[in-house]
Amino acid sequence: MERKVLVVCGIVGFLGILSAATGFAAEGTRIKSSQVMSDPPDQCVYPRSPALPLGLTAALSLMIAQIIINVSTGCICCRRSPRIPDSSWRLALVCFVLSWFTFVIGFLLLLTGAALNDQHGDESIYFGNYYCYVVKPGVFAGGSLLALASAAFGIVYYITLSTGKIAGDGTSMPNQGGIAMGQPQFPPTQTSQEPVFVHEDTYIRRQFT
Repeated sequence: MERKVLVVCGIVGFLGILSAATGFAAEGTRIKSSQVMSDPPDQCVYPRSPALPLGLTAALSLMIAQIIINVSTGCICCRRSPRIPDSSWRLALVCFVLSWFTFVIGFLLLLTGAALNDQHGDESIYFGNYYCYVVKPGVFAGGSLLALASAAFGIVYYITLSTGKIAGDGTSMPNQGGIAMGQPQFPPTQTSQEPVFVHEDTYIRRQFT
């Protein structure tokens, strides 16, 4: 495998793991309903939480990983290359679609969870005459799992296209070794001789000898 492929896969894999790790950390540090205090008559007191920067870091890491994958492939998904075998192309296309599908949902979950945790919304807690809001459990965790899946599908997509190109380059130019046909390098030998002129007396003398 080429060094460029290894470097790209290593960076995308690291970003995918980073996105999942910070997403799960945001899930563990999100503001829970048991941590919200009421301050009558209608005030909700929320503790400080690092879920917002963790969620934003997870979403940003996932976005950078997706950009790297698509820039490295050169948007080959938009144009069918004859160098790539059909089997590799179909696998790459499936992984490409799944990578984008999981990326969009995972990115929205992580970003929305971070925003809602900062604004304290999504799930309500009733304190008699008013509600306090917190992020539902599983939002950050779901985004983290989808971030891992998106990075994995992106890596498979990139490797499939890269190895397919290499295999196509190796088989697209068949060996055309053979006997070269061409014109002879030397002019043909002259088989006819130039006519020799003999004097008439000499010719008659030879006839009678």
